[in-house]
Amino acid sequence: LVGGAVAVSLDHLTVGGLVAFVTLQLMLIWPVNSLGFIIANLQEATTAADRIYEILDTKPSIVDRPGAVVLRRESVTGTLRFEGVRFAYPDSSTEVLRGVDLQIYPGETLAIVGATGSGKTTLASLIPRLIDPTGGRITLDGRDIRDFTLDSLRSVVGFAFEEATLFSMSVRENLTLGHPDATEEQIRQAIEIAQADFVWDLPWGLSTRVGEQGLSLSGGQRQRLALARAVLGRPRVLVLDDPLSALDVHTESLVEEALARVLRGTTAILVVHRPSTVALADRVALLKDGVIAAVGTHSHLLATVPDYRDVLSAEHSGAENAERTSGSTASDPAAEQEGALA
Repeated sequence: LVGGAVAVSLDHLTVGGLVAFVTLQLMLIWPVNSLGFIIANLQEATTAADRIYEILDTKPSIVDRPGAVVLRRESVTGTLRFEGVRFAYPDSSTEVLRGVDLQIYPGETLAIVGATGSGKTTLASLIPRLIDPTGGRITLDGRDIRDFTLDSLRSVVGFAFEEATLFSMSVRENLTLGHPDATEEQIRQAIEIAQADFVWDLPWGLSTRVGEQGLSLSGGQRQRLALARAVLGRPRVLVLDDPLSALDVHTESLVEEALARVLRGTTAILVVHRPSTVALADRVALLKDGVIAAVGTHSHLLATVPDYRDVLSAEHSGAENAERTSGSTASDPAAEQEGALA
């Protein structure tokens, strides 16, 4: 402007020319600034694309064996057996499981109890073949589960883990993953079992989008949706890895009461982190040092196995501290936990 004013005063530039120049300059400032942002975004997008393609190009380590057969749901009785199962994570020389031998009978509910880091979640992840054992085998009705196609195996094995996995889609789509042909009545029953009635109060009901990882929901709501998804297809084998950890004591008791009805006739494996969940089990297996140290009823193990009492006491203390930290308003949660422990 100063230079243009001097040029106008010396008759080297007209006022109209100065106005045109300043106007053109103002029009060019924003595109030039935006070019910097575009270059930065392009670099970020290139990095993100490299990561995406790295994932897409990675070949799955869990695949169908040559000659794998389709597992027919109607033919499954639910006898599950671990035979010398061993497992070590890649790039680790330490085995998490060191020869697990265990049998779960048709329609039985078995709780897996163990100290933190004992391999309970690893054991549960082997059943739907999220990972494969590095030694031994797992059989379903007498046949190695690796002899079945992944799709057919996972159609009869339902599972829910402590960290619920939800996607940026509607509640209905999240619930029916793996069971797109589920009826409205089946969806309603699954929601009722998981005490997920909050879905009816969402702005668009089952059509409400929950956001990536369900971040628009609380931890307890995410767990209840994941549990409803697991029981939706009434699987022949049900694997639950502490799916009630984020629930308050009152809601947990309602879910456990409903689950008790569902588990009749279903072979179920419960990974227990809270003593109250043991009440759902017909038998309990104590996992210690990578092997099954003891198997029996809750009362029998409580009376005869000191390690079992120690594990439950530790879990009880952890649950009690969690209740105090969260400031739960549930009535006397310590008494609830103490009653389950007894």
